[in-house]
Amino acid sequence: MIEVTRLNGEPLSINEDLIEFMEETPDTVISFLTGKKLVVKEKISEIEEKIVVFKKKIYQN
Repeated sequence: MIEVTRLNGEPLSINEDLIEFMEETPDTVISFLTGKKLVVKEKISEIEEKIVVFKKKIYQN
């Protein structure tokens, strides 16, 4: 799971495997496979980097 920040500043952990797509409009909207959407402060590039770091960490063994 990775941590993102809601627009109100509240941190939230999300399952990166459930992300279907992301768009910046100009806020970043994450759409999940479940149909839910979440608006966050991070840019798409920041979220992508968090995913890469997390995946490297869990698959490093």
